[in-house]
Amino acid sequence: MADWEIRPASVADVEAVAELRTVVLRADLERLGRYDEQRVRQRLRDGFVPAHTWIIEVGGAFAGCVSLRPAEDAHWLEHFYLAPHLQGNGFGTALLRGLLEQCDRDGILVRLNVLQGSPARHLYERHGFTLETEDPVDVFMVREPALAVRDR
Repeated sequence: MADWEIRPASVADVEAVAELRTVVLRADLERLGRYDEQRVRQRLRDGFVPAHTWIIEVGGAFAGCVSLRPAEDAHWLEHFYLAPHLQGNGFGTALLRGLLEQCDRDGILVRLNVLQGSPARHLYERHGFTLETEDPVDVFMVREPALAVRDR
C-alpha cells in the first residue's frame, strides 16, 4: 500500500470531493437510471460538512474522502469515496476499520446507505453492517458497536 494519510476536510475541498463522487457513483447511478451529472455534484455540495469529513491523500495528492456525521441515535458513514485506481488495494478497508474501531470504543451505532447493486455493499458486510431497510435505489445498513472492543 502506498504512503497515505488522512486530514480534516476544509470548505476548499468541496469541489474535489464533488468531482470524485461523480466519477465513483456514475456506473451505479447509470445502471439505476438515476445519473445526472449536475445533480450528483450538487447533492454533495448541499450535504458537505467539513467538520465531520476527512480527506484521504496518497503521496500528498487528493485520493478520497469519508464523513462520519453524528446523529441522534447513531453516526452516519457518508461520502466514502476513493479514486478508482486505489479501490481494491486495502485503503478503504484500513480507513473503515479505523473509523469503526473508534465507534466501537465509544459504543456508537453506525448507519449508512449504499446504492442497490453497488460492490461497496460487500465491504460494509465484511465489517459487520447488516440490512436495515431498502428501496429500489438505496440499501440502508446498520452496524452495532462490537462489545469486545468497547469493553477493553
